[in-house]
Amino acid sequence: MPVKYWPDEYVQKRRSAEEALHQIRSGQRLFVGSSCGEPQHLVKTLIGMADHFSDLEIVRLMSLENSPITKLANEKRCENFSIRNFYQGSATAAHLAPNKPFITPINISAIPGLFMKRNLPLHAALIQTSPPDDFGWMSLGISVDVGLAAVQSADLVIAQVNPRMPRVMGNSFVHVNDVDIVVEYEEPLLTIDTLPEFETAHKIARLVANLIEDGSTFQLGLGATPQAILLALSNKNDLGVHTQFIIDGIMDLVSMGIITNRYKGIHDGKLVASNAVGSANLYEFVHDNPAITFYPSDYVNNPGVVAQHKKMVSVNMIMEMDLTGQASAEALPHNYFAGVSSIIDFMRGASACPDGKSILLIPSTSMDGSESRIVPSMSAAVVIPRSDVSYVISEYGAVNLFGKNLQERATAMISLAHPKFRAELFEKAKEQGLMTPGRKLSEAISGVYPAGIEEVRRYDGRTVMFRPAKLVDDRRIQEHFYNLDKKDVIARFFYEKTCFLRDDVECMFETDYIKNLTILALTGDFGFGTVIGIGAYMLESKKNIAEVAFSISKPWQGKGMAHVILDKLHEAALTNGIEGFTAYTAPENRGMIKLFKKLPYRVRSVMEDGVVILSCRFNEPEEEHPTGTA
Repeated sequence: MPVKYWPDEYVQKRRSAEEALHQIRSGQRLFVGSSCGEPQHLVKTLIGMADHFSDLEIVRLMSLENSPITKLANEKRCENFSIRNFYQGSATAAHLAPNKPFITPINISAIPGLFMKRNLPLHAALIQTSPPDDFGWMSLGISVDVGLAAVQSADLVIAQVNPRMPRVMGNSFVHVNDVDIVVEYEEPLLTIDTLPEFETAHKIARLVANLIEDGSTFQLGLGATPQAILLALSNKNDLGVHTQFIIDGIMDLVSMGIITNRYKGIHDGKLVASNAVGSANLYEFVHDNPAITFYPSDYVNNPGVVAQHKKMVSVNMIMEMDLTGQASAEALPHNYFAGVSSIIDFMRGASACPDGKSILLIPSTSMDGSESRIVPSMSAAVVIPRSDVSYVISEYGAVNLFGKNLQERATAMISLAHPKFRAELFEKAKEQGLMTPGRKLSEAISGVYPAGIEEVRRYDGRTVMFRPAKLVDDRRIQEHFYNLDKKDVIARFFYEKTCFLRDDVECMFETDYIKNLTILALTGDFGFGTVIGIGAYMLESKKNIAEVAFSISKPWQGKGMAHVILDKLHEAALTNGIEGFTAYTAPENRGMIKLFKKLPYRVRSVMEDGVVILSCRFNEPEEEHPTGTA
């Protein structure tokens, strides 16, 4: 029996695109390679042969709007083709409406199994590969995702062999023996030079960067203001990547030495993905690069695999979220990519990972600012259940909804909304029973969170976050006061106060970030921190002078925290046009008196009814003190 060598097989399998596609019959189901790896020549030829087919079902992932298959999907040729799109988004956007009946909601990690188990039998698969190497292996290149499963399960495999397709490492290879027909055709791969960013992208990106620690591994969705986030990560160290899509910004961070993949915990030293989407430079970067490995979606997107990483962070964009934390996600008009179909996979994997974080990004309004993306109740299909939601970030701040009750969630979400929509959202929350009847609207609800005040410091090996108070902090502040030493309570309130009702706390620390500002010092995880220090100023409008007050938990006293808080209050007061500070304290409270006198101004001190009143004006510098003046 003569032995067949793969080069002979390859030659025998070569056909033109027309000859290859004549092997497909009407009524069959056909898979087409996705993303920027779409075999354009085969698809264009298929479209040109449309009159030869009837009821041909084309199966694909959502893809570029300018790709041949997407253009075909938008044409009304129902008697020739129907296109089944695997897509987990809400499918309410106008650009998706024409194909809504044929959208199949499914997490992308489950699609390979759908093919391999023949639950959705594929009669043919059109793929694009690199030329074979010396051993007959061809790479699926920049689009491995679900394509490998399609090759392994389809009855007929037609490969467009394109010399411009990169050869990527990992589980991306198909042997010549596993392909039925080869169509050699060189053409440029689909590219995206830049991904559009939202106007608020850089504000959101800075808040995201605060949550990503050195040594973290991250996944970044295409809609998640990627370029801005990657720019914000440029001061991090030893980051890793385990993601569906590699984009140009990731390549840049690798080149800068910021992404090293050194501490991933799995695939150490390797960047793992299933697609590359970007420029021709990116495709050259992944070609034969041993530091980058591509795997199918049932591996890359598998929550169990994602969870094996150390400090795994998933970052994805959503388009709408209600006050309880339910969210919808949608492909954007500029890309159509199925990235939204991977959100749940990565969210659940990151949440199950040690020290993992699942982050959702939401611009507070629509592009023209006319509608709030944070809504009382969902108008679109729910893609992400509220039980899966943890970190949420808008340009107005970051919150952690995990473990929070409905009132806490509603309060947190209102704080992320644009100020012009907050009053309406507050009233709707009360109507829906998400707020206790006694809750009242206050000036604090319209405040814009000043993220620039945030700072992290280390004390005795422990991390302390200094930040402005948020609407969701009332319970933490209560707990701080209840845990204060008796002497510290008297020093702060001038009597032995034993009850700190939530309404009292809200009134005491009503913060609009301009006239009234509270700075907290917290330890512990984001969203679950313990308040160990509080400093606040409250403006006396007639005098344009703000009263300041402080309290520090006993174990943390004497470490300089009150001074840090005072500096931040002072800087904010100057920025907001306040002209001075005043403080009331007991004569024996030497710590408070000493702290106030650290301000670089002339400090006046008077005694009234057994209370020391300290004051200073910001236009009277310390150096103007007369000799001997206290």
